Amino acid sequence: MESNRNPPQNTPNDPMSSPLTTMAGKLKTNLRFRSKWSELNGAMGDLGTYIPIVLALTLAKDLNLGTTLVFTGVYNIVTGAIYGVPMPVQPMKSIAAVAISTPDFGIPEVMAAGICTGAILFLLGVTGLMQLVYKLIPLPVVRGIQLAQGLSFAMTAVKYVQKEQNFAKSKSSGERPWIGLDGMVLALVCAIFIVVFTGAGDEHDEESDDLGGGVERFDKGRRLRKIIASLPSAFIIFLLGVVLAFIRGPKVVKDITFGPSPFGVIKLSKQAWKDGFIKGTIPQLPLSVLNSVIAVCKLSSDLFPGKDISATSVSVSVGVMNLVGCWFGAMPCCHGAGGLAGQYKFGGRSGGCVALLGAAKLALGLLLGSSLVKILNQFPVGVLGVLLLFAGIELAMCCKDMNSKEDSFVMLLCTAVSLVGSSAAKGFVCGLVVYILLKFRKFGGKKRCSSVCLNTNP
Repeated sequence: MESNRNPPQNTPNDPMSSPLTTMAGKLKTNLRFRSKWSELNGAMGDLGTYIPIVLALTLAKDLNLGTTLVFTGVYNIVTGAIYGVPMPVQPMKSIAAVAISTPDFGIPEVMAAGICTGAILFLLGVTGLMQLVYKLIPLPVVRGIQLAQGLSFAMTAVKYVQKEQNFAKSKSSGERPWIGLDGMVLALVCAIFIVVFTGAGDEHDEESDDLGGGVERFDKGRRLRKIIASLPSAFIIFLLGVVLAFIRGPKVVKDITFGPSPFGVIKLSKQAWKDGFIKGTIPQLPLSVLNSVIAVCKLSSDLFPGKDISATSVSVSVGVMNLVGCWFGAMPCCHGAGGLAGQYKFGGRSGGCVALLGAAKLALGLLLGSSLVKILNQFPVGVLGVLLLFAGIELAMCCKDMNSKEDSFVMLLCTAVSLVGSSAAKGFVCGLVVYILLKFRKFGGKKRCSSVCLNTNP
């Protein structure tokens, strides 16, 4: 009798096919590194946005950096495990901007704004309204928001490179010197280093594919390019920045204290709730809906075809993060298309990329707490600008699929209004109105043409 060589299939009652086993397999897949060095490099792609805002809030408003690191580290690990892509965890930029520029908008108001924003996003998610919004918003309008955000990041990055920065006041404080441990020459060398070793992104060696493996010099050239591309350029640049931070401020070693920062529940007054909602939540909400949910979902589908990341899930994720962490003084957070683009640009391809970053944040938060701010305050700002520059460019490049003149017109109009008005909401409204008008114009033109053709028939 011939034996059955095929292994028995798992049945629904088989313990091997239990939901727990299935979940464990999914987590393993989501957190698996595609490439060790690439994922490590990709984890650095979001720091150009994260560090300046966290540092500014810590210096200007006494944000509990240790608590923020612990909570955002946990957020990174959980979202990496859930989504299986380098889903970023970024500061809520509009709330941070209001806090830095408004003297009477302190930590209680910041946390109240984060909780209110999170609650609204959570409700939009669980009711399914966010998914409906995602389906209804035209692609050219989404691309306009992405292009505006990408260009905004790039312009901020250039400002970081060219100008001295006072993060505590969110102002530039003069021209950056050419020479020095945070000079323009250093920033330019870092930018050249990243271009040489990372290039413009995913590059395909068409010449080698066409010629096959018979020509030895092309094989050697391809191997050399592969070795160069595998070097973790962003990680090397970040390590350089850490070394320079200690060289620039050697006395920070004496100020470092070990152990987590003390934290407790933040007390919120009625006035804090009122100011937080009016001054923080209202300007932040459109940005969170458009960039932290809609643009992130669209960018995820562009970069990772086949990954089913719904607007409902992302909206609920942002809501839960802030409904939990803000009560304990952790910075209001969201997911951002810029962070995703930056991490993808530098090689992040799996949830393991952000989980690794989260583990580092968690470890630093528990080990050094808020004393880490003294090190970050010495980190070369020009180097951060270089990382932010490439993240912004990668996000802006996602708009290259606008091939028709009509779609490009809507996208560029949306981008222009968003940038000049410093408001994604204004750009969104203008882009949506123009998109609808163009559709009505086209529909009306077709209707008139049909009427004319009918009347001219004998």
